[in-house]
Amino acid sequence: MKVFNNTTRKIFLASWVLINQEIENEGNLTQHNPGKKFRCDVLKPLRLWINNIEVRDRQFAHRVCQVIPAQCPFERDVKLLGKTLFHIPPMCKLNPLYDEVVALRFRSLCYLADECGEDISQYC
Repeated sequence: MKVFNNTTRKIFLASWVLINQEIENEGNLTQHNPGKKFRCDVLKPLRLWINNIEVRDRQFAHRVCQVIPAQCPFERDVKLLGKTLFHIPPMCKLNPLYDEVVALRFRSLCYLADECGEDISQYC
């Protein structure tokens, strides 16, 4: 079973529905309520560019999996004498391109597993 085909269809369909709903909502805001401003997404071209990157090269897929970590490297528990003083939450979700970067890593892992038949346990 190819994980990539099943998962990406659901992800792309959900993204498409969400984008269409945003377009309809923006159109409704500008037609019915001319005083309200619509959101301008400055990072949309970058998001589209990352989402359109096709993983077709084994070396590129390995490089992406090595560069993008599986878990947030900034999340920490600060301990003193065995007791947790405080917890630093993961800050990766503050990144506005977090979802796109994680999706690129997922596409790379799926390419390595499905197309190349490689063991990807080293990246998990």
